[in-house]
Amino acid sequence: MQLDDLYRRVIMDHYKNPRNRGTFDSEAVTINLNNPTCGDRISLQMQVEDGKVKAAKFLGEGCSISLSSASMLTEAVKGKTLEEAWDMAEKFSGLMKGESVEFDYEDLEALSGVNKFPARIKCATLAWNALRKGIEQAQENQ
Repeated sequence: MQLDDLYRRVIMDHYKNPRNRGTFDSEAVTINLNNPTCGDRISLQMQVEDGKVKAAKFLGEGCSISLSSASMLTEAVKGKTLEEAWDMAEKFSGLMKGESVEFDYEDLEALSGVNKFPARIKCATLAWNALRKGIEQAQENQ
């Protein structure tokens, strides 16, 4: 199996079986973003305690890239400090620019091919932009 095929399978698995889809019943930082160009919408929620992302969930509508990216994000940031989550978002931006980066949560590397399709980069980064806004909001609330 070629790497591109493996990456497609990982993306489709997150799209068809999203991790952490839903909302929290208790208080959470909530960010709603949309991509007016294509219609993707993401609502990202994070429970933050003592400067760490205790848990993250999302709801959304959109393409497989957008929703799988959100699913991967929610898995990747669990247990990370706000600073670590911010750094991860910066690394993800680098990945979308074609930079070679590595993540603790390897599924994210499946999105590396998106940078070959400039129109899809906004799809992949939508949840990550919500993460940045959520981190800023959480830091203001501390």
